[in-house]
Amino acid sequence: MKKIFVNLFVLIFILPSEINFAQLFYSENPFAHTYSIVARDPVTGEMGVAVQSHWFSVGTIVAWGEAGVGVVATQSFVNPAFGPDGIELMKEGMSADVVLDKLIDEDEGRDLRQLAVLDVNGNVKAYTGKNCIFGAGHIVGENYSVQANLMLNDKVWFAMSVAFENSKGPLAERMIAALEAGENVGGDIRGKQSACLLIVRGEATGNLWEDRLIDIRVDDNPEPIEELKRLLKVHRAYEHMNNGDVAVELGDMKLAMKEYMAAEEMFPDNEEMKYWHAVTLVNNGDLENALPIFKEVFTKNENWKTLTPRLLPTGLLKVNEEQLEKILSVK
Repeated sequence: MKKIFVNLFVLIFILPSEINFAQLFYSENPFAHTYSIVARDPVTGEMGVAVQSHWFSVGTIVAWGEAGVGVVATQSFVNPAFGPDGIELMKEGMSADVVLDKLIDEDEGRDLRQLAVLDVNGNVKAYTGKNCIFGAGHIVGENYSVQANLMLNDKVWFAMSVAFENSKGPLAERMIAALEAGENVGGDIRGKQSACLLIVRGEATGNLWEDRLIDIRVDDNPEPIEELKRLLKVHRAYEHMNNGDVAVELGDMKLAMKEYMAAEEMFPDNEEMKYWHAVTLVNNGDLENALPIFKEVFTKNENWKTLTPRLLPTGLLKVNEEQLEKILSVK
């Protein structure tokens, strides 16, 4: 009941007087007033959606994507079907502009929608309904678009565009830079609460766990972009950890050492990263340099000591009984 009263307040006192109320109630459309970017890296082919809003768990409703197909951002008075339907239409071979036009033309609530669609070939189109709450607008650039509604002012999407075009580095970091720029000039008039970053491959492997390169959500946080940045850094560190694990599986301990050390340099206080660094040192024949690291880790959490003998049957730790005793007896 409370949600109904809130919605009615928005309709009566905030939205323009010429609004067609029937458009709103023909279906259950949640709010997701927000600002977002859809973008593609022409070099790697990666595609993504990044979004921030003063709304709980904005990523669950706004950001959609599939490797080898494209990405969709659906927001304002959200039509959630735009996400999966847009992806499906692109899978059928429609370009982003055709998909967007079709979705909007067939939607009775189009005047309240904001939508951006980008396909695997870099075609992109955005739409802002005439009854989206000020400040609302979008900019379409090469391989990207930025869109916003219910902003403090009309500078947000322009700032996002400039930041993205002038940034360098991986797609994910550039997209977060765009969100930061939007926040710095005003952002959502209500404040901030949640954010999301989704990155998919340009070419599908057929394995979801490989095709979704990054899928990070901050559902409820006073500083969602800062938390998103922190989690992205953690993600990058664990990319090194995962690469180290693969190297171990392949028996390449030197490469494993390189990857584990790269992860540890990013998060020097992380117990797990230190532990596997020590394990890899031992497997590379450097027990003496591993012992101080084991000592530090065991001091912080004795469960790592309990774990250590369990690695022997799997071959993840290659030591004899004397060496194992040295590890477990560090003080």
